[in-house]
Amino acid sequence: MKHSFRPMRVLRRAIAALAMLAGALTAASPATAQNTPDGPQKQNLQVLQQVAEQFLASQTSGLPGSVTITIDPADPRLTLASCLEPQAFMPNGGRLWGRTTVGVKCVAPSPWTIYLRANVQVISDYLVAAVPLAQGQTISASDITRIRGDMSSLPSGVITEEAQVVGRVANMSLRAGTPLRMDAVRNQRVVQQGQSVRVVSIGPGFQISTEARAMTNANEGQMAQARTAAGQVVSGIAKAGGILEINY
Repeated sequence: MKHSFRPMRVLRRAIAALAMLAGALTAASPATAQNTPDGPQKQNLQVLQQVAEQFLASQTSGLPGSVTITIDPADPRLTLASCLEPQAFMPNGGRLWGRTTVGVKCVAPSPWTIYLRANVQVISDYLVAAVPLAQGQTISASDITRIRGDMSSLPSGVITEEAQVVGRVANMSLRAGTPLRMDAVRNQRVVQQGQSVRVVSIGPGFQISTEARAMTNANEGQMAQARTAAGQVVSGIAKAGGILEINY
């Protein structure tokens, strides 16, 4: 009789041990789910690409022509805490077209910053020299022509409107086919030191003009100084025709 109960005791102990093990696994499972790298606290990297693309689209909305934006995917191995409101920004020295970099940062709940590579292609019309241009030459409409291409591969400051170049002077000699940039042209000199100029003072309800002699050289739109017959030194904006304009 003594030996007949031993198997029953062993079975009961085994069942009790299994019950304790099952309880321990059940208690541990919630903590394991919170710590899993695929849990709800992981940032969706595709959302960050969309934020960067929307930022570049808004920043380039004023550019001429058609704009195509491509964001390189973030490293899929990257693990970031989920962000309430990711914010895109342009790093210092960054450019809005061509191969560039855009930053995306999180402020809360866990601050972090990443940088994504991007390519912004801008296809538009721009102006080039139709003929060789000499330094100091006044540029006419027949001296330029319009072509279409990828402006993201060109230096900054390329001119896209004829009004920005026609009537201005070439700052340097340019070969035919050279893209025209803002730093390659300047306004014509309209005031020469020592010449007689007309000083026009304009204010609410009045306009007064007097003769004076220019004390400085000035291109159109620049400030110039002149001395009146009474010896007064005045400053005004140089205009075509030897005029200094003073606005009150």
